[in-house]
Amino acid sequence: MLKSIDPLLNAELLHALASMGHGNDLILCDSNFPADAVGRLTTYGRALHIAADAPRAARAILSVMPLDTFVDGAAIRMEMVGTPQEVPPVQQAVQKEIDRAEGRSWPLASMERFAFYEQAKKSYCVVQSQERRFYGCFLFKMGVVTPDAKMPGDS
Repeated sequence: MLKSIDPLLNAELLHALASMGHGNDLILCDSNFPADAVGRLTTYGRALHIAADAPRAARAILSVMPLDTFVDGAAIRMEMVGTPQEVPPVQQAVQKEIDRAEGRSWPLASMERFAFYEQAKKSYCVVQSQERRFYGCFLFKMGVVTPDAKMPGDS
């Protein structure tokens, strides 16, 4: 057990997050997403898993992963088929976790379902949550940690 690290972040997921760099994409997906098939096509080469629903998984991941402030769409949700403007409760809950992690209102962009699948194949890694609600799928683009950021152990 590590201090100040969310216990949901298992060793393999922490390794993947630490290996990512600025501009790399992480896909957080629900239990219906084809995580194994898509995960094999990513830079990491296999799907990762987190033992939580999407909002709780987003909280854990975003506790250590900064979002990219240099681009629009550093946080993207999968659009609902037939009603792309609708934001279902699971996406509203993840939006709150994004805002919480970033300390401000953060725009959550949207992407059509099949375009999302194609973008996921180009991502660094796919993290499958235990989310059972439909459309619990998100893309997070890795940002940077500034030189003046307070780090554990700094006095």
